Amino acid sequence: MKRKDFLKKAIAGSAASAIGASALAKSNIQTNTKKENLGYNHIPNKEYRTMNTVLHKADTRGNANHGWLQSKHSFSFANYHNPERMNFGLLRVLNDDIVAPAMGFGTHPHQNMEIISIPLEGDLEHKDSMGNVAVIKSGDIQVLSAGTGITHSEYNKNKDKDVKFLQIWIFPNEQSVEPRYDQVTLNVNDRENKLQQVLSPNPEDSGVWIHQDAWFNMTNLDEGKTLTYNLNKPEKNGVYVFVLKGDATINNQSLNERDGFGMWDINDIDIKADSNTELLLMEVPMN
Repeated sequence: MKRKDFLKKAIAGSAASAIGASALAKSNIQTNTKKENLGYNHIPNKEYRTMNTVLHKADTRGNANHGWLQSKHSFSFANYHNPERMNFGLLRVLNDDIVAPAMGFGTHPHQNMEIISIPLEGDLEHKDSMGNVAVIKSGDIQVLSAGTGITHSEYNKNKDKDVKFLQIWIFPNEQSVEPRYDQVTLNVNDRENKLQQVLSPNPEDSGVWIHQDAWFNMTNLDEGKTLTYNLNKPEKNGVYVFVLKGDATINNQSLNERDGFGMWDINDIDIKADSNTELLLMEVPMN
């Protein structure tokens, strides 16, 4: 599909999907008392010892190949629609994107969504209607609070190599806020065999902040190393772990590269690196 056609269709489809999911969330939260609302709109992991988990193996994600863009969708997005994989709690989008040299997403709108970009390789150039022009690369994290509405574009700044990044959307806890842009550069050495917080609800904390009770942590673990992650709000939040590289065991569940594993109704999670491993932990409200 040509890039202009893709943008027109994908952005419209994604916006409709986000609006629809948001409306569904509000409806379910108000009327559903069986704990099967927005946070549980996915197939439980029946192979695990409890039902409070969901396992998304890497090869089960939605796949989009538009030539200039290759994307894997952990949750329904654009032309990929799976009613059992709309979200994990208030985590709405987790896209694993590869953009070809000098290509990218033309100017397009967003509204009432917290949009986080985590570059993995290469340089991603951002421009928006607030006048921000910036380039992010591995070690950076970027947040865009769309609020009342903004437009922006994202391009691979390089002409000789791909750019790889994660695009993540989270529903905000407040509608129609003033749009905001921020990015920070983190010291990746601070995540070697320990957790490094990269996002939270608090402007004073490490990393970026968003309009939601969510916390992201990243870690690079050597083979055999172990960690425990304690939830900030175990009474309302769950954790979705995404394996960037390597192999790990999370609460007795074996995971491989690009697998996703969500857990809720827990106080903490135990992590063991089965090889040299890089992980992203996303703690989000479940409804």
